Amino acid sequence: MSNGHFTWDDLQFFLAVARTGQLSTAARQLRTSHATVSRRIDRLEFALKVKLFERNPRGYVLTGMGQRFVETAEKIEQETERLQAELEGGATAQRGVVRLSAPEGFSNFFFSHTLTDFFVRQPNISLELVTIQQIMALSRKEADLAVVLDPPKAGPYFSEKLTDYHLQIYGTRGYLEARGVPKTRDDLLEHAFIGYVQDMIFAPGLDYLGDIHPKIRPNFQSSSIFSQLTATRSGLGLCVLPLFIAQQYPELQVVLEDEVDLLRHYWIACHHDLRQVARIRTVIEFLRESVQANVGGFIGNSGAKVGLVSRG
Repeated sequence: MSNGHFTWDDLQFFLAVARTGQLSTAARQLRTSHATVSRRIDRLEFALKVKLFERNPRGYVLTGMGQRFVETAEKIEQETERLQAELEGGATAQRGVVRLSAPEGFSNFFFSHTLTDFFVRQPNISLELVTIQQIMALSRKEADLAVVLDPPKAGPYFSEKLTDYHLQIYGTRGYLEARGVPKTRDDLLEHAFIGYVQDMIFAPGLDYLGDIHPKIRPNFQSSSIFSQLTATRSGLGLCVLPLFIAQQYPELQVVLEDEVDLLRHYWIACHHDLRQVARIRTVIEFLRESVQANVGGFIGNSGAKVGLVSRG
């Protein structure tokens, strides 16, 4: 490689494109324009006198030299983040932006209830809550933190279980009065069911119906838990819902309460280096405290409703 000049910012642009394969996606991550990303990649290649990417209609693909350069750039990135974490270790660092990726159910039916408390305590931290169906990738730095159903199995990540949570079958009282209350699992086959779109389930833990009865086929499928809940409340059929969601709607009644009780888990995960950044650590601690203060709503021990307990 030549002695051409480039900056750490150039490496950030390079890594964003290498991880996403798309200028537009990298631009969104970096909060800049498509043209700026293209220009910075061109500048880096000119400085290094090396072609890092092959351009094709589907995006940017790393060349052999580009793949080798990723390893070097990631080492620099890790050291930079480690240094930043050390510099931000004090209380004065309780400011900045934190992007949290979380499942729709956790985000909308629990975490959003706690935000007033969070901002009273941390007015200088801005939160970006991303509630897409496919959890954003920590490995591509699309999010600082992620609430996930399964912790990362490998890589430089910190993870911690937030809580277990229970799910059961629910229907409206009106639906059950009209169609009858199932007495056995086989009786469920006589009922309309609501569930996830099978080929869009992004985590094995969301594949509930097969755990209940292998022959259940949902009449209505949606990738959105909110849509499933709305359809259930309208009397369309039965649906598997987390306790912490269903308990917020008194018209919903549990079906086969003593026989069908599914257990799942929420974890918090982040890149290991980011764990020491003060604002990231603050959000992790708040999540931990919020969940523990409302744990009865998740596991059903106390009848408490989630999102309604303040920690002052």
